[in-house]
Amino acid sequence: MKEFYICDCSRHENKIITSNFVVVSKQIKPKKTGDPYLALTLGDRSGQLDAKMWDNVEDVLNAFEQDDFLKIKGLVNKYKNRFQLTIHKVRKLGETEIEFSDYLPKTTKNIDDLWQALTDFVLSFQNPHLKSLVQAFMSDPEIAAAYRNAPAAKTLHHAYIGGLLDHVVSLFRSCDLICRNYSQVNRDLLLTGVFLHDIGKIHELAYNRSFSYTTRGQLLGHMIIELEMLQAKLALFPAFPAELKTLLEHLIISHHGEYEFGSPKLPMFPEALLLHYMDDLDSKMEAMRAQFEREADLDSPWTSYNPSLGRPLLNSAKFLSPKPAPAPADTSPTAEDEAERSGEIHQEASTLPGLKS
Repeated sequence: MKEFYICDCSRHENKIITSNFVVVSKQIKPKKTGDPYLALTLGDRSGQLDAKMWDNVEDVLNAFEQDDFLKIKGLVNKYKNRFQLTIHKVRKLGETEIEFSDYLPKTTKNIDDLWQALTDFVLSFQNPHLKSLVQAFMSDPEIAAAYRNAPAAKTLHHAYIGGLLDHVVSLFRSCDLICRNYSQVNRDLLLTGVFLHDIGKIHELAYNRSFSYTTRGQLLGHMIIELEMLQAKLALFPAFPAELKTLLEHLIISHHGEYEFGSPKLPMFPEALLLHYMDDLDSKMEAMRAQFEREADLDSPWTSYNPSLGRPLLNSAKFLSPKPAPAPADTSPTAEDEAERSGEIHQEASTLPGLKS
């Protein structure tokens, strides 16, 4: 069992630590002298950490690769206000030394409960075409197993085992509520879009040792994969309305909301617009929650810079929590006080008329 996790960096700043990590990425770069150094991204279940090895690099250049597990000794310090690890020694771990639960974060929620919540929502659909389509995905053993375990992202939000399901159930609950406020929104269409919008992540992401992209994920991205998955399932329903199919396709390809965020089309109808904004909101709220959790031990209510949100964050709950009252000053006289007071009395007495020292 690991004793040091990446989330512990703030308590070990400028200290030497020894711990085990998985190699998320490995790069060999040149120093100004031309000699090589190692630039690694290390991971465990609490997060990721940049690491550099400057000395004796030739001895370990070919000793390990990405996704290997390492025992590392090094110095935890800050560079440009971000923690990093300067590596002194490194050794590749054998399979018998690896406790896989140390490296992949997992939702603390019950997967069966989340899946049941999803099932109950789908049972409430009024549109028979959309209900049958989503149930076809959920009854596919391969898809269901992956949907229950996949992360929702590599790093930005819900980046843990069960993260996709957690994210989708959260969105179902939020979208179900917001539909009650906008009567023009087709609830079943919106919730079907929620179910499908990230389903391609089960093929885009690999999550056996660390979170990374598959070759197919790198080349196609989850939206193209989702369109393929949708076509395959719709082949089971020859009477599925063509107009409804087109709307589902648009929900998939527009849910990132902006061209620069990877959407080939902008949201063009109410359910598509809501899907984008609710998805964006849920991901940002989770990014904030995770940041507060990682830095819960810090005294300050301000977090470090959050790269995905582009700002430091204020933990308002911590900011508003009652501050411990300062300890009352000890007013009881000390021995020095007594001695000084005794001298003052003696001095006063010696100056009174009729008294001599």
